[in-house]
Amino acid sequence: MESTPLLIVDAANVVGSRPDGWWRDRAGATARLRDTLAPVGAAGLPDRLPPPVEVVLVVEGAARDVPSVAGVRVVAADRSGDDAIVEEVAAAPGRRRLVVTADRELRERVAALGAEVYGPRWLRD
Repeated sequence: MESTPLLIVDAANVVGSRPDGWWRDRAGATARLRDTLAPVGAAGLPDRLPPPVEVVLVVEGAARDVPSVAGVRVVAADRSGDDAIVEEVAAAPGRRRLVVTADRELRERVAALGAEVYGPRWLRD
């Protein structure tokens, strides 16, 4: 059983939670989020998630071509980003899984699979 926690981030939802002009360049905003997440794998999130952490960023739409970088595995959703997140959660049943999204329906779907769910603010704070 894998003991490294799995942090799955809903890129569209987290990027869209801040009115910082992301709509002018969705791929660029997603790449900036990815780069912000890169150190989390080794450093964790102080007082919330000790390292090491496997970080997964699920992207869709205009951000589908944002590549993975060291520390962040980017998953480009074939269909719905929500479905891809549920698949990531379901594929790791023996691990601690944390999903970052504000999407209510998605929160319910992944919680039903045993994942912890946090809003975008939890990740930013």
